[in-house]
Amino acid sequence: MTSDIGIARGTALYIGALLGPGLLLLPGLAAGQAGPASMVAWVVLLGASALFAVVFAALGVRHPSAGGVWGYASAGLGPRAGRVVAWCFLAGVIAGAPMVSVVGGNYVAELTGGGVRVAATTAAVLLVGTLAVTARGVRTSATVQFGLVALLLVIVVGAVAGAAPASRAANWTPFAPHGWAALGPASATLMLAFVGWEAIAPLTTRFARPRRQLPVVIAIAFAATAVVYLALGFVTVAVLGERAATEVPLAALLQIGLGDLGTTVAAVGALVLTIGAMLAYLAGAASLARALRPDPPGPEAHGATGLPRWLAGAVLVSGVVLIGPLATGRIELATLVNVPTTFFLVVYLGCTAAGWRLLRGAARVCAGIACVMVAVVLAFCGPALIPAALVTVAASVRRSGTRRTVGHPLDAAPDPG
Repeated sequence: MTSDIGIARGTALYIGALLGPGLLLLPGLAAGQAGPASMVAWVVLLGASALFAVVFAALGVRHPSAGGVWGYASAGLGPRAGRVVAWCFLAGVIAGAPMVSVVGGNYVAELTGGGVRVAATTAAVLLVGTLAVTARGVRTSATVQFGLVALLLVIVVGAVAGAAPASRAANWTPFAPHGWAALGPASATLMLAFVGWEAIAPLTTRFARPRRQLPVVIAIAFAATAVVYLALGFVTVAVLGERAATEVPLAALLQIGLGDLGTTVAAVGALVLTIGAMLAYLAGAASLARALRPDPPGPEAHGATGLPRWLAGAVLVSGVVLIGPLATGRIELATLVNVPTTFFLVVYLGCTAAGWRLLRGAARVCAGIACVMVAVVLAFCGPALIPAALVTVAASVRRSGTRRTVGHPLDAAPDPG
């Protein structure tokens, strides 16, 4: 494969894989669960993110033909574990699509003054609309994706800079209003912001000098995302205080800096980010799904870019199961977020366990520590463990029908966080 990635492009690709529209939602949910103590969860998970970076970079360099996450798991733990990791990754995409649409729905509801039903209705329209568009083979380019990441950064930086002067020391007390045990659920919620290393790691084969360039790229990407995460989490608590427990934290922060215009900016930005992310999300899922479960051959199969029918149906069912109860108040948004998060945690559990067996030296130690940390966070996912367990069991007993190769990792599903 051509070595066409340098430090600048590699850094942009890594940052793009790590940041997502989930940042429009997660700081408020975590603050609602743990209060100011949610900053402890941010810091701990940043440590876990550093470990993930080391593990997936090492796997990518030392097993460049492993075929992504299921290749890593298969090489380290066997083909059955590889199938479990692959299907949990795809299930995370299927369950994550409704969650991403809800982000846009919440910001529209905040702008219009509507409640949870307006948010759920908007989310359903966004989900069905992007499914229809993606079914026709429409997808966003890498340039558009970079533009969306840049837009997200502009919104976050604007919100932080505009609202920071309104910080109050009193908003940090009590520091742990719901007890220290609340850090577990908050960490499970925030974990979705820290996945992405697994999707981009196979790009190591496209660096001219990966052993020299990768550490620089990873260090810059990690530092940039760490600053964004910590600044946003800090300002959300310091400025909003008790109001930090909101599903639209960026709207609240922008309103402080820009007045009523801030709510409009937040809603428009959220819609653009949501639609763009979901187009890439579903197009990437289609590529992954065709590799995991090839459609019957036919004239339209060669070079197909649209959604396989079974995948479109799965996403629709996921939307009904997750968005429907949200509209009626029978499920909380934090629980909704934990569903795709749990699937991705299973992926990380399999890959870090495989890393413990495949790697040596410091990378192996990092894999072992990361595996334990993932297992601990996974234990706090609550009812979301049930669908993950069902997919794990089904994938472990199912005969593999996957092809041995998949498309370029940039065609894989992006991180929803």
